[in-house]
Amino acid sequence: MEKIIFATKNKDKIKEIKAVLGDCFDVISMQEAGIEADIVEDGSTFEENAKKKALEVMKLCSCIVLADDSGLEVDYLDKAPGVYSARFMGENTSYDIKNNEILKRLESVSDDKRSARFVCAVAAAFPDGSCEVVRGTIEGMIGYEIKGDNGFGYDPIFYLPELNKTTAQLTMEEKNKISHRGKALRLIKEILLKK
Repeated sequence: MEKIIFATKNKDKIKEIKAVLGDCFDVISMQEAGIEADIVEDGSTFEENAKKKALEVMKLCSCIVLADDSGLEVDYLDKAPGVYSARFMGENTSYDIKNNEILKRLESVSDDKRSARFVCAVAAAFPDGSCEVVRGTIEGMIGYEIKGDNGFGYDPIFYLPELNKTTAQLTMEEKNKISHRGKALRLIKEILLKK
């Protein structure tokens, strides 16, 4: 099975990635590969950040590297936090605090103005220097309270009206079928299988 390094230190993310790609590829984290790199995400789009991470790590190992950049876009907040999702209110601020802040900012906002989406760009950097980037999204809205213990990040406030659940109330299998990351990973999987 071909080994692929995923440029992330996020253990929860690696679990999701292995659930989608693990049947075809041996996906390992940067730590598992013994790679130490702190890449500054200074792009203005999810795609730019994913591509930069994938290419920089690929130069350190000369093998296929995947990287993603993902985040939450809240329409009422002019698509914030967007590419700054992880750094919103400071990188070391807990998601409990971040989620409560978003709920506070939308406190008196009606359902029709609470639209939001999760966006995920996944880049695949190849040893020949080429790079492919795909995007997956899931539409929903910001709920009114924190709900659910599954998932991570903004999952407990991202509400899916058609399921009457937040993404933190879904099982990993349910989430991977419909999530932004699940969609992007399936698209990149198709590209990897053709290479």
